[in-house]
Amino acid sequence: MKVILKETIQSLGMIGSEVSVSKGYARNYLLPQKKAVLATPQNRRVLEQNRAKMDLQIAKEKQMAEEMAKKLEGVSCPITAKVSEQDRLYGSVSVRDIVAALAKQNIEVEKRMVLLTEPIKELGKYQVPIRIYKDVEPNIEVEILPEES
Repeated sequence: MKVILKETIQSLGMIGSEVSVSKGYARNYLLPQKKAVLATPQNRRVLEQNRAKMDLQIAKEKQMAEEMAKKLEGVSCPITAKVSEQDRLYGSVSVRDIVAALAKQNIEVEKRMVLLTEPIKELGKYQVPIRIYKDVEPNIEVEILPEES
């Protein structure tokens, strides 16, 4: 089923783009949430009329993402964890821990924005990318420190 997106959806596409999705996804999520409209000739005409407004919104979103990227660039995020004698963590540091540590520094990011490929299990400094917007991915430094006994 073809739909036209009324807002940017990370896994689908940018605002104003025409995408093909399953009927259930469109009927049960996109259309009731007003995140998309059916791709009919009438809706395509309306889309073309509103193209300038959508382009302005895309530019504004990208500018806000770049400002946030500048704010995040070079941010150091210290996280303390319990370690064994071999400097291995008893647990692991996950996306949730990184989001919580950034929140303590008054930096709000969502869990899905943190691109941690696998949980961190050793002490040290790690570069973790944060996807703010399409093609805007600044790196933050996550430093895992031993917890003082």
